[in-house]
Amino acid sequence: GGSVKTGKMPDGEKTRQCKQEEQQQQKEEEREGLIEFYGSYQELFQFFCSNTTIHGAIRLVCSKKNKMKTAFWSVLFFLTFGLMYWQFGILYREYFSYPVNLNLNLNSDRLTFPAVTLCTLNPYRYSAIRKKLDKLDQITHQTLLDLYDYNMSLARSDWSAPSTQTRSSRSLLHHVQRHPLRRQKRDNLPENSPSVDKNDWKIGFVLCSENNKDCFHQAYSSGVDAVREWYSFHYINILAQMPDAKALDESDFENFIYACRFNEATCDKANYTHFHHPLYGNCYTFNDNSSSLWTSSLPGINNGLSLVVRTEQNDFIPLLSTVTGARVMVHDQNEPAFMDDGGFNVRPGIETSISMRKEMTVRLGGSYSDCTEDGSDVPVQNLYSSRYTEQVCIRSCFQLNMVERCGCAYYFYPLPTGAEYCDYTKHVAWGYCYYKLLAEFKADVLGCFHKCRKPCKMTEYQLSAGYSRWPSAVSEDWVFYMLSQQNKYNITSKRNGVAKVNIFFEEWNYKTNGESPAFTVVTLLSQLGNQWSLWFGSSVLSVMELAELILDFIAITFILALRWFRSRQQLSPPGPPPNSHNNTAFHDEVPGLSTSHRFTVEAVVTMLPSYNSLEPHRPSRDGEVGHE
Repeated sequence: GGSVKTGKMPDGEKTRQCKQEEQQQQKEEEREGLIEFYGSYQELFQFFCSNTTIHGAIRLVCSKKNKMKTAFWSVLFFLTFGLMYWQFGILYREYFSYPVNLNLNLNSDRLTFPAVTLCTLNPYRYSAIRKKLDKLDQITHQTLLDLYDYNMSLARSDWSAPSTQTRSSRSLLHHVQRHPLRRQKRDNLPENSPSVDKNDWKIGFVLCSENNKDCFHQAYSSGVDAVREWYSFHYINILAQMPDAKALDESDFENFIYACRFNEATCDKANYTHFHHPLYGNCYTFNDNSSSLWTSSLPGINNGLSLVVRTEQNDFIPLLSTVTGARVMVHDQNEPAFMDDGGFNVRPGIETSISMRKEMTVRLGGSYSDCTEDGSDVPVQNLYSSRYTEQVCIRSCFQLNMVERCGCAYYFYPLPTGAEYCDYTKHVAWGYCYYKLLAEFKADVLGCFHKCRKPCKMTEYQLSAGYSRWPSAVSEDWVFYMLSQQNKYNITSKRNGVAKVNIFFEEWNYKTNGESPAFTVVTLLSQLGNQWSLWFGSSVLSVMELAELILDFIAITFILALRWFRSRQQLSPPGPPPNSHNNTAFHDEVPGLSTSHRFTVEAVVTMLPSYNSLEPHRPSRDGEVGHE
């Protein structure tokens, strides 16, 4: 009886001990819940579909007893996912194509007047360079007589009197004979056609390689073009042989520009710069000084540039200067004037009024376009002393290829460092190389048009011209008299002697074409959110739920793989060492060691039983004691 009495515990103490054990068990369960995951994929997906905010997922759980509905909602759910991500792909493709929006702005402000270049259309006074061209003119005269029976009347120096030929004359004659001007049958005519008219021939000149193994006929459909091109080819060689060619340049502003006014104010020498072009002659650029640029406060003909220029051709080179008048080009400051590309001719005896409209273009660089900011990232050296333009790059590219392929530089373009201009006394086949290279250049075989990219910011001027007779028939007498008195020049041909040019802004507004990204990161996220809401009616938190599902799936896969690997190790224990034949003594010394060790590994790699199953059966023991 005493033993039973001492074995019993008070009710309060037993209750307190049970509560402590329950609390300890609860803490253990909570601590294990921080690192535990779902026991299977089924539990994971069932929990996700029952609690997610993505529409349609709950139907996969609610209809699990009906296999047809489960299959239908499963197909619909994953089909919707596929369509949504297909739309995502379209959005990403559009985003990475970097589209742009074109923004058109009209600005009203004081306009900076552009630079204006005016050229005489005569490279040199014929009287100053006639001795240099005397032999070439004589050969051309004989060529025209042979080809067309035309006896050209030129101012002869000593053609009639036989004289000793200089070395340069003999050299010129040799190279002209090497590149003769001749006629060739057209391609569509038979070889032995009995009736061949002179109009059925093409005219041109032959160009051969240095060893004369390869020759081709540089032909033209117009005899005028052929003669002028052939004459210009030899004229370039003569200029290249003259070290003092620039000394022949006679810049006479007052003899070419009779009157100059801007905004009703007279121009002076500080308003223009001068340069010489081998074909277009003396050129004068107005408003090219960046320190004091002209500005126009108002549009109209009275608020622009007005010029009166001399156009009389009394001392022009007859075989080179085939156009009368003057050549004008409007361009931006710090840009070279490419007169053969952007210029136009002013007719003699005509007042030409040119109205301008300014237009600026600003492109997005980087991934949005292949434009360049300053040309520093273009693989072509800038040979011009000006800022980068597309034409500057293209001409520099051709000149660099010319030096590389032909060994000399083209006379009309700037000279690269360490190079010299082409001259057939030093470079016999440069003409053959030049025309071959020019054909490749035009066909973009050289790649200059791909290498030279457009600038990201450029200014253009849209021009429109109007013409009227000037001076009028009733006023021409006193106008020409005043011009003769003022400029001390006797105009022999009144009607073809002068021309007037007016250049002004048509309106005060100017247009700016800008670009802005059409698809930004914000736009992309907005479009993705719209698609997600359209197909699933969800929000950003729903996306986080989906991300959590993916992470849980990866974690469960890793845990199951680890358990499978550990169970494989447990089922396949390592065998005895190869040199050990009797290990019974070891088992006898430590009985139960292997059993205890295997139980520990099993507890780690398998699911632990519940805490209730591991508790001691104390009530039964108490009952037994009480019963005793």
